[in-house]
Amino acid sequence: MIKAILFDLDDTLLWDSRSIEEAFQATCQYAQSKVGVDPLELEKSVRDAARELYATYDTYEFTQNIGINPFEGLWGEFLDEHDERFHQMKDIVPSYRKDAWTRGLIAQGISDEDLAVELSEVFRTERKQRPYVYEDTFHVLDEVKGDYELLLLTNGSPHLQHTKLSKTPELTPYFKEIIISGDIGKGKPDTAMFEHALERLQLTSDEVIMVGDNLLTDILGASRMGIRTIWINRRQQRPQDVKPDHEVKNLHDIIDIIKQINA
Repeated sequence: MIKAILFDLDDTLLWDSRSIEEAFQATCQYAQSKVGVDPLELEKSVRDAARELYATYDTYEFTQNIGINPFEGLWGEFLDEHDERFHQMKDIVPSYRKDAWTRGLIAQGISDEDLAVELSEVFRTERKQRPYVYEDTFHVLDEVKGDYELLLLTNGSPHLQHTKLSKTPELTPYFKEIIISGDIGKGKPDTAMFEHALERLQLTSDEVIMVGDNLLTDILGASRMGIRTIWINRRQQRPQDVKPDHEVKNLHDIIDIIKQINA
């Protein structure tokens, strides 16, 4: 009997990838207006530079473990106080942002550190102003909130994830608990996140179901705990080695699946 639903946040309830894409588009179009650069080429160059730089920092293993991606580093502040590695990130990200945009511009034949700094701030502003929730999110949460306990299980920096939630404050009241990997010290697919969730809910693995978009974190981690899984495959990705119990194209389809399990 399913008594609780564990929801992932980014690209499951919040359309985070769209927020990042539009922030890049707006920033690179601004760069085009300033120096005539091709916005699509600049975006690709900055994304590549960001990934390369991100992997060189001492914090990289930590960010991989708790699930903070390079593009979150381009706008997050990481004001978390409980772990020294967040203090390191807070110190690193200003130069990281500048260097990513500097290298991106150089790849397009433009050497201008002042413009790079300006673009890094434009990107941060654009990203903060673009919170998106999928159109089925609130409808589904309204459908299930009375019948199941709801818990949000998200990888990332607590400060950054709460910043995202603050931009969509209607989401938070639906959830009994919000568990963020940066508070636990380990992220999905590590079982620590799921063990903590079950402990907080005081339920067993067969009494909960995990809903998420990422096979290698949400689905793999839950499966390791014997928790049923629903993979929301909005982008029609090809399945990998990780096999979800159920696959859906939109969030609304989870309702019938859970009802069938409980029937």
